Amino acid sequence: MTIIHYNYSETELKEILDSMIIIVDTREQKNQHVLDYLRKKKVAIKFKGMKTGDYSAMIPKNDELGISRDMYLNAAIERKNGVDELVQSIKDRSRFENELIRASRHPFTLLVEDLEGYQKILNGKYRSKYEPKALLGSLKTFEVRYGFSTVFLSPNATGNYIYHHFHYMTRELLKGGLV
Repeated sequence: MTIIHYNYSETELKEILDSMIIIVDTREQKNQHVLDYLRKKKVAIKFKGMKTGDYSAMIPKNDELGISRDMYLNAAIERKNGVDELVQSIKDRSRFENELIRASRHPFTLLVEDLEGYQKILNGKYRSKYEPKALLGSLKTFEVRYGFSTVFLSPNATGNYIYHHFHYMTRELLKGGLV
């Protein structure tokens, strides 16, 4: 088996990254703000059923630059639209853990749309009666056990985060010859 390694110029990298397509899970809901951001920035979007996560990315085939087929990034972002949704997911332990087991095979980020979300967890400012210390313990245990990180941010920054997360991940993979 021959492995081909490309050293892309900055111009070629830019062309490839400009062609990046954000994959959106077909089951993803209440994400109009994310789609609006991506469309405003003229980022291509593809709706596709995903086994893990709500968002990923791909680079389309480009024979001219040595990309002989569509390349799907082996990474995902799971979006929760607030702390209450996160708490519900953690309470539904077996279903959530099964998703984390699938996700642990590749880079995975849990994105919670609530800038004050971590503080709300610490102070028990959510609908569930889940004890704050137990909730934080479960979340942090899952992060360590399944190798992901949780990011709390404002919903108006979600589209930006998703795009730049995959943009720079793909850039580093291309620069390192790992794609």
